Amino acid sequence: MEKAALILGIIFFILTLIGSGYVILNHGQVNAGYAVIPGTWAMICFSFYRRRRQN
Repeated sequence: MEKAALILGIIFFILTLIGSGYVILNHGQVNAGYAVIPGTWAMICFSFYRRRRQN
């Protein structure tokens, strides 16, 4: 379970970088959700990983 959360966190983090690059390349004319939504999921996955790792 911990490894899955870590792998998903890394995948969502990469998607966040790609989405933010897409928004920047389009001069902010596209929806910022392309970067925000995967970023939110990355934070959730990383916090779940850290919480499980501490116990």
